[in-house]
Amino acid sequence: MKSLIIFSFARGILFALLSVFLFTTACKMIDSNVNLSPYKHVDPLNTMRYLDYPFEVSYVTLNDNIELAYVDEGQGDQTIIFIHGLGSYLKAWQKNIAGLKENYRCIALDLPGYGKSSKEAHSGQMSFYAGVIKNFIDKLNLKNVVLAGHSMGGQISIMAAINYPETIKKLILVDPAGFEQFNEGQKQWFREVMTVKGVMLTTVEQIQTNLAYNYYKMPDDAQFMITDRIAMRQADDFENYCYAVVQSVHGMVDEPVFDILTEVKQPVLILFGKNDNLIPNRFLNPGRTIDIAKAGHEKIPTSQLMVIPKCGHFLQFEKSDAFNVAVKEFLGK
Repeated sequence: MKSLIIFSFARGILFALLSVFLFTTACKMIDSNVNLSPYKHVDPLNTMRYLDYPFEVSYVTLNDNIELAYVDEGQGDQTIIFIHGLGSYLKAWQKNIAGLKENYRCIALDLPGYGKSSKEAHSGQMSFYAGVIKNFIDKLNLKNVVLAGHSMGGQISIMAAINYPETIKKLILVDPAGFEQFNEGQKQWFREVMTVKGVMLTTVEQIQTNLAYNYYKMPDDAQFMITDRIAMRQADDFENYCYAVVQSVHGMVDEPVFDILTEVKQPVLILFGKNDNLIPNRFLNPGRTIDIAKAGHEKIPTSQLMVIPKCGHFLQFEKSDAFNVAVKEFLGK
């Protein structure tokens, strides 16, 4: 019992130190003209269906009555499906859709529980999300599909490529989750720290900190990610969204992919921001992002790795031009 109390106390101190570190670091990254006081001008949303997206939104009903929201822009011989990361939404890909739709059919979707998609309870497992992607592809009768996944979306894309190799032709992995390994104790830490109530009670200041920490230097045009997240807090489906976030964390640690990366046979483009503050976890696995990137790259014989300097975790938004050029070169081969 004594050792358990000591462990719990130590874990509490670690979490407190982590919070202070993240807040302090993020404050340095936010431009000086951004006030850290609450965004009092942000109007709350009644439902997340009212989120403002820059492209026309369509809906498709999949298995288990899951209604998936997506945008479908451009045309081309190859179809890129953009899959967002933990807590995010399809809107995060807007610069890439705008820059690539003249050459490719660009589809970005909200995963179940996120954005404008329906929010039924689900497992959050990576295999569940991979199955959703496969169901979506079949429903729309898509051919020559390329998956572009960011962070958690990268881990989902890896799982989909392994489970459905005849359907997925190529992969683009952007600062993907799944390359970093965690032991059982670390996995349990993630499960216990992430709670629905904790996500729901995230303050405005914490929202700003969390978003800023995703960038090397947060660009001004990324402010919508903060205001949207603040506005969502009053939505009638917000608690279900928070549940999906927590389940997704469980899914990432419950279904790791590092040891099965060798099963990926498709051509793969891996992109990492050199200054990614999230990978690796600075407290659980102190080290360099480049080492994690290379470890995953070396496990996938068909992959090529690009590391972009002065760039954080949200590479496709912070360095959208570099990302779009790299995608065109990769898909042109």
